[in-house]
Amino acid sequence: MPTLLIVGASRGIGLEFARQYAADGARVIATHRKPEDAARLRALGMRPLTLDVLDPAAVAALGTHLEGEPLDLVIVNAGVYGPRSSAPEAPTAAEFDLVMQTNVRAPMQLIAALAPRLVAARSKLAVLSSKMGSVSLMSNGSGWLYRASKAALNAALKSASIELGTQGVICMAFHPGWVRTDMGGADADLDAADAVAQMRRVIASANASHNGKFLNYNGEQLSW
Repeated sequence: MPTLLIVGASRGIGLEFARQYAADGARVIATHRKPEDAARLRALGMRPLTLDVLDPAAVAALGTHLEGEPLDLVIVNAGVYGPRSSAPEAPTAAEFDLVMQTNVRAPMQLIAALAPRLVAARSKLAVLSSKMGSVSLMSNGSGWLYRASKAALNAALKSASIELGTQGVICMAFHPGWVRTDMGGADADLDAADAVAQMRRVIASANASHNGKFLNYNGEQLSW
């Protein structure tokens, strides 16, 4: 039975990942921030774990909380969109800090904290990015703070893949598609269950050739 850690599993895409893996018999460790989410995750057959990714001490201590857990797969899903402003409207300092700390610093700290366990188990690591973070595919300036944060996340994942890939870890960044969630809205193209099912198929078949790749939810390789 594989053991998975899903960071940001209380709603949206993260919750759907957790639900599908748990339904298939995997042992799922699901992080959440609000105390009321723990009972709901436990009822779905998961081990809930309180984690605020904006708390550096909590992230640094994550390895201790996972002592003895052989992590076969880690999915870093936590993220925020931030202001809907377009270039060149500057974000406020508070907006910048929230988006960049949530979407960039937190995943970098998580990868650093979990690296020994990823290497020990020769695990797979998937971060939820966005095609909006692709510099080469960019065609407009909407949501430019979110775009900048996902471009930075992509660079962080690529850097991690170079260091961890030689030690047997497969690191991937995913564009989940435009998904009907609180962030994506009701008019989005994809149902969360379908998007997650397709990403799961890609993750399951991933091998060393997938390391350091930016992938669409259906497995198509995207340009950075």
